[in-house]
Formats: sequence, C-alpha cells, structure tokens
Amino acid sequence: MMRELHDLDPLERYIVASERAADQVIRAYSSSFGAATRLLGARHRRHVRNIYALVRVADELVDGVAAGAHLASIEQLARLNALETETNNAVRTGYSSNPIVQAFASTARIAGIDATLTAPFFASMRTDLDPISVTAQAPEPALVPARAASAAEPVGVATAGGHRFDAQAHASYVYGSAEVVGLMCLRVFVRDESLTVEQTHTLEQGARSLGAAFQNVNFLRDLADDTERLDRSYLSPDDVITEDCKAQWVATIRLQLAEAEAVLPLLPRDARVAVDCARRLFSRLNDRIAERTVAQIMQQRVRVSQPGKLVLIAQALTARGAS
Repeated sequence: MMRELHDLDPLERYIVASERAADQVIRAYSSSFGAATRLLGARHRRHVRNIYALVRVADELVDGVAAGAHLASIEQLARLNALETETNNAVRTGYSSNPIVQAFASTARIAGIDATLTAPFFASMRTDLDPISVTAQAPEPALVPARAASAAEPVGVATAGGHRFDAQAHASYVYGSAEVVGLMCLRVFVRDESLTVEQTHTLEQGARSLGAAFQNVNFLRDLADDTERLDRSYLSPDDVITEDCKAQWVATIRLQLAEAEAVLPLLPRDARVAVDCARRLFSRLNDRIAERTVAQIMQQRVRVSQPGKLVLIAQALTARGAS
C-alpha cells in the first residue's frame, strides 16, 4: 500500500516531489515520448522520466534557453559544467538541491548509472557550445553512411559560422548525446535481471542502435532549426545536405531500427511494448522523411498525427503484449 506524503521522511518526500518535477518536464517537451513511457511497467516508468528530465534540461541549455536569458557562451559552458558537477555529486551522495538532478540521481543509484555514461553525455552537450574542446569518445561508432575519420579528430568541426560534423564527429556526438541515454534506460530495465555477458552485450548494442536512430531521425526532422537558428550541420560537414545524403541517412536509420528490433525479445516483458512503440513511431517518421525532399523537410517538420500514434500503440500492444 502506498504511503501518504506526510508519512514519508524528509528525503523520501523530497524525492517524490523531485520526481513529480521530472514528470512535468517530459509532459512539457515530448508528448510522443511521454505516451511511450506510460506503456512501461510501473517499476520502470518514473525512472525513465527522471532520466529524460535531466537530459532535456541539459539539451535545452545548449540549444538556446540559456542564450535566450542572454548568457554569454562562456557562461553557458560554465552552467553546463556546473550541472555535470552537481549530477556527479548527487549520484555519489544521494542528494541535490536541484529537483531534476535529485530525481536523476535517485534513479542512477538504483539502476547503477554512473560517470561512464554521464561523462560522454555532458561531453557531447559541451560540443554544441565549444565544438573543438572535446575529443572523440565513442567506442565502436554506430553505423554512419560515410567512412569514419581518425579517432584523434575533434568531435565537432568549428567553422567561421558554426558547427559542422564529419563522420567521426557525428559518431562521437551521437554516442554521447543519444546512445548512452539508451544505455541508461537499459540499466533501468534490466536492474533486477540475471543476464549473461553475451545477453548484456547484445542488449547494449540494441540500446545504442535505437538511441542513434532516434537522434538521427530528429536531426532530419530539425534540419531547418539546426541549420538556420543554431548554425549546426550534424549530418554532413557541408552547410546543407543533399538528396543523396538524406537517402543514405534514411537507409542507415532503417538498419539501426532493425538492429534494435532484433533484441526486443531479450527485454523484460514490462519494457517491451513501450520500447517497441517508440521504435515504431520513429520508423514511421523515417518513412515520411524518405517520402519528402530536403526542401520539404526544411519547410515543415515531419510529424505523426495523434490518430497515427494511437495506431502505432495498438500495433505495439498486439505484437509485444503477449510475447
């Protein structure tokens, strides 16, 4: 039976309040991810929301929120570094005065999420502010449609006007910004499971592939905003991507989604439907991107309608609910 708030000790009550704050972040920023999260088993749901909230706060910091508050680039970088330090301290001690960090730390301590995952994440976030300050960190870079460059090359290629990413820069950035988030969620899902080394490796590769696919789809969806407002080119070292480049990325994403689908049966039952629902949503988005020209993608962000999302949820429930 759930205890009343007034029956909790001070730290327990604060954690509950912090997790409610994390839930508000996901509600404000992602209806699609929020819907998929609601399909998770109760023991996973709040933990994935806690992860999402911290990731979103950091991402918004580097994508314009801090700049909107008129913080200079050096101050934005200082705030990001402070957020990482606060996160590390909270994971170590179990407490932060920042509710979003507190929620994440509570989950991290339960699921075994540590600096091996948070450090690459914050490194990629720093790349958005200072592209030449961080060296590549991605182990076994995810599939990319162009040949990877030397691992010694910087994560981001700074040009006079902004950020340009070659193949190795892209792989390193996506590992930190998306693949490790998939690995964080995986640690939540399997925290009570007994897995072999081989099963763990297979699941980790699937989680990385799914995270990379999500990020690459969003790069294509956000092409106009990234190019025009943020002056970033994540998918090509050139200022704009060509039709051939777009087609190569669509094909790469399909491979990444297929890799992720193959490991779904290894997930706990109470995680499969939600993960498959998210996979189906991004597969549908990728198909719609494939049908449009680069110019059309630049003009209007690709979306899936609410009725379309409901169909995908039903399909995931049918396919995975009994598996």
